[in-house]
Amino acid sequence: MLENSLPTALYIHVPFCVRKCRYCDFVSYLYNESNARLYITGLCREIEQRVGCKHDKRWPLSTVFIGGGTPTCLSTAMLLEIITFIKGHFILLPGVEFTIEANPGTVDVDKLSALRRAGVNRLSLGAQACTETTLGILGRIHTHAQTVTAVRQAREAGFDNVNLDLIFEVPGQTLTEWQCCLEQVVALQPEHVSTYGLQLEEGTPLKEQVDSGFLQPCAEEDGLAMYRASIDILKSAGLEQYEISNFAKSGRECRHNLVYWHNEQYLGLGPAAHSRLGEMRMSNETNLIDYTIGLNTGALTVAWSENITPENDIFETIFLGLRMTCGLDLERFKQRFGRPLEEVYPGLAESLVNKGLLERRGNHLRLTPRGLMVANEVMCEFAPS
Repeated sequence: MLENSLPTALYIHVPFCVRKCRYCDFVSYLYNESNARLYITGLCREIEQRVGCKHDKRWPLSTVFIGGGTPTCLSTAMLLEIITFIKGHFILLPGVEFTIEANPGTVDVDKLSALRRAGVNRLSLGAQACTETTLGILGRIHTHAQTVTAVRQAREAGFDNVNLDLIFEVPGQTLTEWQCCLEQVVALQPEHVSTYGLQLEEGTPLKEQVDSGFLQPCAEEDGLAMYRASIDILKSAGLEQYEISNFAKSGRECRHNLVYWHNEQYLGLGPAAHSRLGEMRMSNETNLIDYTIGLNTGALTVAWSENITPENDIFETIFLGLRMTCGLDLERFKQRFGRPLEEVYPGLAESLVNKGLLERRGNHLRLTPRGLMVANEVMCEFAPS
């Protein structure tokens, strides 16, 4: 049972999909009802073992994020069972941000209405692309028409905070196609859009096709042009960039993800879920059977853990802080680590400012537009030697 300085952000991993996408290396399994029931039993036991059963000392939560996988693979009854169990073991603070991920084609008005009534107030839809060709290359099983329908149904169900995930730099994708996709997404008037450059992960079917020459990867200059188009088109629609890959209308920034970017504590539950608790980082067992069996014995199923060294904590705080367009809060850094950034890295920030890669804005150090295009290289300058 956790004590002192408890995280107020909760992530629940639902490890099921209708079909695994061709680019995905996340832990997920093909959905079937018996495994889903096994999962829910294990998840409820993990919650009890993590936080205990004393309802007068429930943890307060400011954000909840149910992700996957595809959480909406589960039946409405199963999802409501999970939400009810969360409410029974945690206190949802006033104004809590409660997100659930969904894929078009796995939701309808009835399911979305039930989730909204249960307290879910933010929907994140995995749209990813707008043409049948690119959706096919990614291995998605929905159409753009289904994305449009899902957004309409979400509005009918009462959701006023909708995110759409998109992927660019897909093999065969052109700048013109990407610009058209952005325009189509803007027309749906989402409160939030996330745009991610495709990562070709080892062991995925898409990576194998690129390695074999069957598909040609997107050229680096085309990827940069697509990224710039994201910034320009989404900004013109009132979606301001607040993190490297994320854009939102004012006040609709994802508060759960801001916990990660501020390098704060969070609790992850479910197979393969990660947590940061105090100065420890850990992840759960990935195998569904092993995860459940372990919990049946009364033991937490932590597969991996490590102590976060002060050096890594500093680096990660800088790395994550620079991902946000407001940049790294220098006063917050000083309060957290007891010394200013200039003392930890003498001359480094000044050198990067002089190169036009970073700039100081008030009490923040942030990437310049030029630095944004080479963000990883800039951040790695602060890596521990």
